[in-house]
Amino acid sequence: MFRFENPEYLYGLVLLPVLLLFFWITGRKRKKALAQLGELNIIEGLMPALSYSRPKFKNLFLLLAFTFLILALANPQIGSKLETVKRKGVEIMIAIDVSNSMLAEDIKPNRLERAKRAISQLVKKLYNDKLGLVVFAGDAFIQLPITTDYAAARMFLESVNTNIVPVQGTAIGKAIDIATESFSEDQTKNKALIIITDGENHEDDAIEMATKAAEKGIIVHTIGMGLPQGAPIPVYNRNGQKDFRKDNEGNVVVTKLNEPMLQNISAAGTGMYVRANNAQTGLEMLYEKINEMEKEEFESKVYADYEDRFQLLVMLALCCLFIEFIILPRKNKILSKIDLFKFKV
Repeated sequence: MFRFENPEYLYGLVLLPVLLLFFWITGRKRKKALAQLGELNIIEGLMPALSYSRPKFKNLFLLLAFTFLILALANPQIGSKLETVKRKGVEIMIAIDVSNSMLAEDIKPNRLERAKRAISQLVKKLYNDKLGLVVFAGDAFIQLPITTDYAAARMFLESVNTNIVPVQGTAIGKAIDIATESFSEDQTKNKALIIITDGENHEDDAIEMATKAAEKGIIVHTIGMGLPQGAPIPVYNRNGQKDFRKDNEGNVVVTKLNEPMLQNISAAGTGMYVRANNAQTGLEMLYEKINEMEKEEFESKVYADYEDRFQLLVMLALCCLFIEFIILPRKNKILSKIDLFKFKV
């Protein structure tokens, strides 16, 4: 397991372009100053020790030293020991709708992006709970199996988009079925499923699936993404110009929140329905509700010991600084007389 102990220091790497710009400006000024003295080819003859490449190499090693020092400050670590620990928490599966209708912008910046941001904020609050992710449109897939690896959850969440499921549509029932099978079999009391969608279900009987999930002890909550008045679905051409999706008759398609459907699903799943808006998504409210559930103890493997790896980076930084120090800005008189490729016949 690899990690940075102090990842905030990595922001220092944004200074690299600034340093590159500084070195470039310094080099330009140096050339201009020489040009003011006369023709460069004549000046080079009068100044045989003049070198254009050596300052560049010195700058390169300074940049490398700076990079290695920043990485050393962040302190890369490698997990060296796995331990089994016991935790008490709940299992949460989140099923997120990735159909094209989730691109509607009645909730800013759009329904899908707002849902992803809310999930990301939720992940930051998790400690002992397990989390899994299901994506669905006309079909449903497990994006992330149930886990306590929150870093992996954030990574998989970033890749969620409307192209991740090739079949368009909204199969909420299939998503419930897939999520139900993804929970740990040995846990019985602490399972919750959160469905984030606009509720335009076209594929199956989601209410029946929610009832079956509730019979297995899984509480099904729903979050309605969208406003009742609805919004068109934006599409963009190759030039980035915005248009809206149209039906076969050329009319703009307006996608509306199907609130009654989501209310019925949550009722069948003995859960709660929350409607999102531009102020809040309701995910925090549902998590507070889930947090009140009886928690079960489960085992998970975590890295208990981490070994620091900053030492090698410090050594590399010092080596770069030493090389930069011994490279003279001008040509060396002794070395300039040596020509390895010159020989007498």
